[in-house]
Amino acid sequence: MIVLRARQRFGKYRILGRIASGPLADVYRAYDTIQQIKVALKLPKESGDAGREEILHEVRVATKLQHPNILSVLNASYIENQFVIAMQLGDESLADRIERRTSLARKLDLAGQGLAALAHAHEHRIIHCDIKPENFILFPENRLKLADFGFAKRCLRTLKASGSGTIDYIAPEQAMGRPKFQSDVFSMGLVLYRMFSGTLPEWPFEWPLAGHDKLNVRVRPELIEVLRKAIQLDPAKRYRDASQMLADFERLHSGARKQKRARSKNGARRGASWRQMQWREFQRHFKAQLDTRHQCRSCEGPVSESMQACPWCGFDHPSRGAETRMPAHCPRCERGVKNDWGYCAWCYGPGFVEETTRQYPDRRYTARCANTRCRGPLMPFMRYCPHCRMKVRKPWKLKGSRHSCRACGWGIARDYWNFCAWCREPVRRE
Repeated sequence: MIVLRARQRFGKYRILGRIASGPLADVYRAYDTIQQIKVALKLPKESGDAGREEILHEVRVATKLQHPNILSVLNASYIENQFVIAMQLGDESLADRIERRTSLARKLDLAGQGLAALAHAHEHRIIHCDIKPENFILFPENRLKLADFGFAKRCLRTLKASGSGTIDYIAPEQAMGRPKFQSDVFSMGLVLYRMFSGTLPEWPFEWPLAGHDKLNVRVRPELIEVLRKAIQLDPAKRYRDASQMLADFERLHSGARKQKRARSKNGARRGASWRQMQWREFQRHFKAQLDTRHQCRSCEGPVSESMQACPWCGFDHPSRGAETRMPAHCPRCERGVKNDWGYCAWCYGPGFVEETTRQYPDRRYTARCANTRCRGPLMPFMRYCPHCRMKVRKPWKLKGSRHSCRACGWGIARDYWNFCAWCREPVRRE
């Protein structure tokens, strides 16, 4: 098994960092130097002919299922005698997203997308066999895609399968080696129950399940009934497949939209919230200067890659995992770095393997390093010089605002922010 490192060349790919390592495969973030796109590379840990056949099976299944909510395989080939699967690169998994505060409307949207993906697989007679939050990947604009069909089984007249799957979400009959479409329904029910209640139920799954009190407060009774039917121990009492479950979910969701429109016609308050109006006004003044084109991973407010904390909710590293305009990522903090930098300008990370001695100009450089031996160019709000690693001592100012943080001295938008984006100090407005 090959172990890849950041900045290493691997075939036509440049490795940016490792995303995950498991018993079956390692997954890396990489840059395709020919197509000039970022991808996820999956390097399976083969185990003889049987393991090789399972790998090919995953590629064939994923290629067969063409759907907006199913992760696409871009390429599959051998590089240096290692089988490699290149896939679309997402921002994060659903497992990461549901750990943070999320609006009910967003959760309902994600639930609908997940069910649509699973329903499409079932319509093509494919049982996924490993439905869990980690296998749903989020992309920009909150597009959710189902991934990892390594355990998927083709449903024929007779079906033989192992008890493969993730134990926390596995249906009882699947654990005994008899997976059905209803097994995926059971696992999907647990995923959605956890997403809406914040709790993952455990055996023996007797109703009311753990977290039911929170679920009862957060969602409509009709949705609770959908989840209850999906998580029945007896497969015969569950939905026949994900298509049937999706149909019920869409019926109750469309009913809720009709009720909402009716309330609006009766004079209910419409339009953007006060917070959204505040964000729009802030963007009008500071987006160009701060490059706040990302959303906070917690509150979804506008943030930039250079911010250490969300200025709205104080969440640490609010843009982590977001797309960068830089050609590479720091393997430590995942912020963007340039190929001619020796160090990360944001996290004081370790040195990189320099790919070139050429220095690239950039319009974003607006200052110089104070180190007389370096005098390298700096971009606004860098914490360290990317050329000599010296800490930037002169406080950065925010044009258009005369206010500075009392703790770090850097410029802040006091009229808008609740926290300093550079040190997380609460902003005081006297």
